[in-house]
Amino acid sequence: MGNVIVTVAIIGAAPTREQNKHIPITPEEIADSAVASYKAGASIAHIHVRDPETGAPSNEVSLFEEVFERVRSRCDMILNLSTGGGGGLYISPEAEIMSGLQSAERRVEHVLKLKPEICSLDIGTMNFGAGIFANAEGVVDHMAARIKECGSKPEIELFDIGHIEIAKRLIKLGLIEGTPHYQLCMGTSGGLAATPKNAVHFSECLPPDSTWSIFGVGRTQFPMVAMGVLLGGHVRIGFEDNLYMDKGVKAESNAQLVERAVTIVKDLNKQVASVEETREILGLHKP
Repeated sequence: MGNVIVTVAIIGAAPTREQNKHIPITPEEIADSAVASYKAGASIAHIHVRDPETGAPSNEVSLFEEVFERVRSRCDMILNLSTGGGGGLYISPEAEIMSGLQSAERRVEHVLKLKPEICSLDIGTMNFGAGIFANAEGVVDHMAARIKECGSKPEIELFDIGHIEIAKRLIKLGLIEGTPHYQLCMGTSGGLAATPKNAVHFSECLPPDSTWSIFGVGRTQFPMVAMGVLLGGHVRIGFEDNLYMDKGVKAESNAQLVERAVTIVKDLNKQVASVEETREILGLHKP
């Protein structure tokens, strides 16, 4: 029940400039957005990268590296690199397969090189929009082992209750050590709905002594920030999950979304965790 960590999810893989002209695409724009969000109160930036020419999702190591270096040169923000790219599988009604799958080693290549303090680890396979987000057991085991070897702390992404059992298996095998940190992903297509009742149940199902954060997709983003605070967790905000400030009013920046989250935290009589406090809460080690 200490101070609340605010994570900003800068861009993700889905949003487009057609949906909101303000989303960052290039490494410079992504880094600028992270730094502005840091000044607004976020201590962690969750990072995906895009092809600067096409805007398409990318796993290119050099793009992660550029964002990493640009942010590092300007502030002490904690960078949480995504390893979710390379898990897409699309199957038509005629059983035609379009695969965006990449090897487990490729999906963590940028983490192995840059050694961030924390990185995401998706552990469950699920329907996701028009496709399938595929995270087979062997792939997850390999990714977890490599993340452990390089010393980064995995943020375990949970999209449904059953994913907690997968996490417990990884812990039992020793592929995840220490106190786990979980991200409760609420309201995604194919995942657990973002309702207060589900948020309470989801958080109560976590192993004892875990740290956790929560986000809601779209119009549920701000209500899930409130639920995270009320339930003693941490919160995530940002363009990856939501493009609007209010109904029909598009957000102009990630920093604007962070400012709203910070206001909610303070209105509920809590304080926002600094970078130093965030490292202490999550057991991270400054690089």
